[in-house]
Amino acid sequence: MAGTQYRGSEIKSVDQFLEDKEGLDSEREQEIGQHIGYRYDVNLVPDYDRITPFLSKYMEVMGWDDLNWLEDVHMGYEDGMPAVFDRNINGWVRVPDSVTLPDNQQDRDMVAREFLIKFQMSDRHPLVSLRKAYMKF
Repeated sequence: MAGTQYRGSEIKSVDQFLEDKEGLDSEREQEIGQHIGYRYDVNLVPDYDRITPFLSKYMEVMGWDDLNWLEDVHMGYEDGMPAVFDRNINGWVRVPDSVTLPDNQQDRDMVAREFLIKFQMSDRHPLVSLRKAYMKF
């Protein structure tokens, strides 16, 4: 079955690397004190039973059957604050303090996906000013 092993160790749950703090394998993981997100098996996420109402509506409006383009979006941390990495601006977008994050990693990842889409569609996204400056029409 795909997605049940990582480097020879059996994966018992999606949150295994979060719950097993002593299992920090690499030197870099030990240095930063957390697991590196790429250790999560993307075959295990997203769980569409956990999809947010916004993402469900977004998929419906866009006419999509899945969120595959967001499969590797995870809730991370920048300077100890929850954040989502936006590849378009090559930087972290911090989650506002007013947002309460769930305890489950999959739920946090769904919130991260929603947050990223909302930020990319907002007027605060840096690419909006580039579009205004360089658009032809």
